[in-house]
Amino acid sequence: MGTELQLGRHQASGLVDVLDRVLDKGLVIAGDIKVSLAEVELLTVRIRLIVCSIAKAQQIGLDWWKYDHHLAPGRNRDQAENEALRQQVRQLERKLETLTRTPPARRSAPRR
Repeated sequence: MGTELQLGRHQASGLVDVLDRVLDKGLVIAGDIKVSLAEVELLTVRIRLIVCSIAKAQQIGLDWWKYDHHLAPGRNRDQAENEALRQQVRQLERKLETLTRTPPARRSAPRR
């Protein structure tokens, strides 16, 4: 039983080592699947899979998750705030336009 327990530990540490190396160095799996009938291509599926750590992904220029609004929930709040500010600017522009179109009221001369 002692050997089985040690064998399990060795496999677990081996798995950790492999996972650590994959995340550190990165792993790319790429392939194409094409379905054709009588030399007519009906379907093409392109598969690209990259497995690496976030630090490694940023190092090689893969940072799309920062700009994807589905993955960055704070972006929705920023967009809502941006839209509210745009509406305020539009209102201020309208008010300014009405003020500049209306001629100033004439002052009457002081009575004696």
